Amino acid sequence: MIWRFVLLIWLGLSGAMVRADVLVFAAASLKEPVDAIAVSLDDVVVSYGGSGTMARQVSLGAPVDVVLLANKDWMDVLVEGGHVVPASVIDFASNRLVLIGDAQEDVLALEAGDLLQALDGGRMALGLTEAVPAGIYAKSALQSLDLWEALSDRLAEVDNVRAALTLVARGQAPLGIVYATDLRITDAVRQLAIFPSDSHPPIRYQAALTRNADPAAQAFLDTLTGPEGREKLAASGFLPPLAVGE
Repeated sequence: MIWRFVLLIWLGLSGAMVRADVLVFAAASLKEPVDAIAVSLDDVVVSYGGSGTMARQVSLGAPVDVVLLANKDWMDVLVEGGHVVPASVIDFASNRLVLIGDAQEDVLALEAGDLLQALDGGRMALGLTEAVPAGIYAKSALQSLDLWEALSDRLAEVDNVRAALTLVARGQAPLGIVYATDLRITDAVRQLAIFPSDSHPPIRYQAALTRNADPAAQAFLDTLTGPEGREKLAASGFLPPLAVGE
């Protein structure tokens, strides 16, 4: 309990939140539906960030009960390290990767010349390409479409996908790469292109209980993967979980 208290103070949570029984670490892109699920349950606190950062904190012993990641590889790291219960790992949603720009920008072709012209000397905002799932997917897509060489020195890498969205929404970056669901939280940007689903690894959202999860954590996980959770995820634009092998 001392470790749980220290972590909650470190996260800057209020005294009321310190009394939470269940602590959830979740990918930043999940904020809207997971917040909606958490408020329907008692004593649940959710902290959001990049999946890579969350996974590293769990691996270092953060007293978390449930972890929700936007990347299977990071979940595999936690499974292999013995930090989560393997039998509890479950896919619960999927997403699409999109190119965004100013709300007045025209639709763009995913071609180097068009993108460089739209950047006009500015940078493309995206998650850290070696750690944040949205950035990892974006790098893979740019490489697959033969755009990486032209754009790799024109990137603004940030620590989570919502930070990339914010840079574009504030006009600090002409273009960005985010999830399709991120578009729902602001009118300041628009979708300019959708990356082909076969240009990057499947975007799989996975949940798991940690080894030392509070017994009440199972109720949160059941709600997330049950009818209520599916309804709230769909309302936020998330796609159903991918079938095995997709």
